[in-house]
Amino acid sequence: MAISSPTLTSPGIGSGLNVNDIVAKLMAAEAAPLQAYERKAASYQAKVSALGSLSGAIGVFQSALGSLTKADAFRALSAVAGDDKVLTATAGAKATPGNYNINVTQLAQAQTLTSSGLASKNTAIGLGTKTTMYFEFGTATNVGFGVDGSGITSAMHTNGLADGSLTINGTAISTTADTKSAAALATAINAKTATTGVSASTMNIFSTFGDVATGADGTYSLTVGGVEIASQGNSVAVGSGVSAADIDTNLAGPGAIRDALDAAGITFTGSAAAGTLEFRSAGGGSIAVEEVVAGTVSGGIATAAGSANDGSSYTSTTSLRLTSADGSAITIGGTNPAAAGLTAGTGGSNLAGSFKYNSSPLKGVVIDGTNNTLEGIRDAINKAAIGVNASIINDGSGTPYRLVLNNTATGEKTSMKIRLEGDAGNPPDTALNDLLAYDPAGTTRNLKQTAAAQDTKASVNGITISSATNSISEAIQGVTLNVTKLGSSSLNISKDTGSLKTNLTNFVKAYNDLDKAIKDMTGYDPETKKAGILQGDFTAQTVQSSLRKMLGAPITGLSGSLANLGQVGISFDKTGQLSLDSGKLQKAIDNNFSDIASLFAAVGSASDSSISFVSSTNATKPGTYNINVTQIAAQGSITSDAAVAATTIADGTKWKISLNDGTPPVAKNTVEVEIPAGSYTPEQLAKQLQAAINGNSGFASNGNSVEATIDSNGKLVLASSKYGSVSNIKLVDVSGTTVGSIFGTGTTVAGKDVAGTINGLPATGSGQTLSGLGGSAVEGLKIEVTGGSTGDRGNISFSQGYAYQLNNLATSFLGSKGLIGTRTEGLNKNIKDITKQKDAFNTKLEGVEARYRAQFTRLDTVLAQMQSTQAYLTQQLASLAANA
Repeated sequence: MAISSPTLTSPGIGSGLNVNDIVAKLMAAEAAPLQAYERKAASYQAKVSALGSLSGAIGVFQSALGSLTKADAFRALSAVAGDDKVLTATAGAKATPGNYNINVTQLAQAQTLTSSGLASKNTAIGLGTKTTMYFEFGTATNVGFGVDGSGITSAMHTNGLADGSLTINGTAISTTADTKSAAALATAINAKTATTGVSASTMNIFSTFGDVATGADGTYSLTVGGVEIASQGNSVAVGSGVSAADIDTNLAGPGAIRDALDAAGITFTGSAAAGTLEFRSAGGGSIAVEEVVAGTVSGGIATAAGSANDGSSYTSTTSLRLTSADGSAITIGGTNPAAAGLTAGTGGSNLAGSFKYNSSPLKGVVIDGTNNTLEGIRDAINKAAIGVNASIINDGSGTPYRLVLNNTATGEKTSMKIRLEGDAGNPPDTALNDLLAYDPAGTTRNLKQTAAAQDTKASVNGITISSATNSISEAIQGVTLNVTKLGSSSLNISKDTGSLKTNLTNFVKAYNDLDKAIKDMTGYDPETKKAGILQGDFTAQTVQSSLRKMLGAPITGLSGSLANLGQVGISFDKTGQLSLDSGKLQKAIDNNFSDIASLFAAVGSASDSSISFVSSTNATKPGTYNINVTQIAAQGSITSDAAVAATTIADGTKWKISLNDGTPPVAKNTVEVEIPAGSYTPEQLAKQLQAAINGNSGFASNGNSVEATIDSNGKLVLASSKYGSVSNIKLVDVSGTTVGSIFGTGTTVAGKDVAGTINGLPATGSGQTLSGLGGSAVEGLKIEVTGGSTGDRGNISFSQGYAYQLNNLATSFLGSKGLIGTRTEGLNKNIKDITKQKDAFNTKLEGVEARYRAQFTRLDTVLAQMQSTQAYLTQQLASLAANA
């Protein structure tokens, strides 16, 4: 009888037990706690992401505050030109609303000088002897090519000039019996300029002058056009008082006399010493030259030294100057040109103009045997970087190469005067001098002027203005005009309320967007039955409540009529959103425009006009604080021992100048400066020193400069432009004229910082700036004291407007140690902790899995053995049954 037995049916290797499936199922149960870790980490990560979105929303809100945190943003004015092809304009905070009519009659341009043509640009010019081209820059007037007439005849003064008496370049000049003066004739000639190419001006001839002597009862005064140019008291011997040379010195300037003549529109050429002095009026009329003589006086106008002068008052002889527009010869004809002081015929010459040096540093360019070609001269000028660009043009003629010099700056004060000097007192190379010398005040003009240096000229509401560039600043206070073509245009300056309204609209929108974002993150949606990711989160709630609290509170320390947002139309509605009432805003703009800035920005206002608010920090508390100054800031300076006289600076004079240096010394603060050679009045010397030092690139690049003046005692004062303990100056000889010959031992004064208290607490002084004490209510407050006296200086009121406070609040939220940053840092730490816990649990699971596998592997082995035994026994039993 066959015996049946149970069968193990698990498939697989060994016993067929599915160990992997069993272990996987067991491990799934063991790993169930990992889901809790994952859910917790995901929750934290979602909050980190939400806080990131909150930070972004606050950042957008903070950006909208940027245009409202500074007071200048509320003082903005718009400038609208009626014709923007004529000009555009910008208006600053100091501008005043108004309407202006502007007429542009001339645009600024740079001077251009052109040489005569040469056959080659790289052939040597001259002998190669060392010659220096000296460039001076200043104002050139009445420069041109043409004809100077003699004085108008008495017959013309009496009877006028009959029609047909004068023709110019073939064109008849219309004259009548009423044409009795040079000014009237000049007007008639200028009426035909478009046809003749010739313009006319008048000049007044000043005759010879004898040295003045005065007796015990004598006094002398000389005026030109109402400007006193010389005077002498009593008891002054001949040779010790007013002379022709003195008159020339006074006219040369700089000084009050020259400034007064310039203001009166009076220019001059020639010299009294040479008997060639001529005056010209910008208006074209005669100029009154008057001597006032009292008592015993000898010498003076047309009076020889030692000859008695009983005084005179007369109009100087007036004559015409004819100037060719293109530098070509002028043909004079007609039935009686001599009556107008003109000679019939064709001709002309360089006319002696005038040149007023503008005190910029004298610039030298050395030409010798290494660079005495047209190309070499060009390269030497450009390498010298003196403010002149040199180039070469080819006009296609038989001698085509011309050197062209173009000033890099515009304006009438940038005209060039070029003189050439040889080395060691020798004359300059003749060929170079014949090619390059240019003197607008004389007749030596070997270069041709193809474009004159000129200012922009315009009028604002009928008032004449000028500018060295095509940008005109402060002709209208706070307004910059940028002119682009000739013509007329209106200009409207008005409050830029459009920008203010836009900024406030953006502010309201940015806040509402931020508020909505916070509500979405913290609220509950009944439709989806889902809570916001930050519902109940302390950080989000704090942000929202802090913003609302700040917006609802009044501003502390305001001195104006506005104290809260509601007064400019900004308020909360019933949903907690901000709204802007445009009507209320417009009312505030109309009635309290100047107070709106204080409502939003950080503003400081001092009661003393010489004290101004500079800046503040988050630590500065609003309030009104008294100011007491114990020391006024001072500049470092050196003053000559005695009043300086007329001074001659030798060739090659160099001084080593240390400016605003410290301890230990810094190399860049000491520079070797060349002082231009020449003979100077005290005022001229001061301007030359200032220009030479300030023109040095070493000082300019470091922001260092000096101010040179002649004080009330006639002493020369050279001072650092900076104030404070960092301000100092030191002069050391290098070569040429010594420092001591001008300053003597000199009185050196170190700079001083301003000192004092703010709110009764010691303040830190730096230059002219006082800074509030750290840790106090005025910490971070900076004020500038620009003058006045020591002692009680009134007070300064400081307030922080809504935008300024909100900006600081937003910064405190967003900073790495701020509210959101700290909260995010904590959440990220929690995520890291969970990750560590997960890693530890996973490590534990690896051990559990290993144990399960080991146990079930042993079970698999036992089962395999049992299966083998079963098979053996089944076989044996089957065999026994077969044999039974």
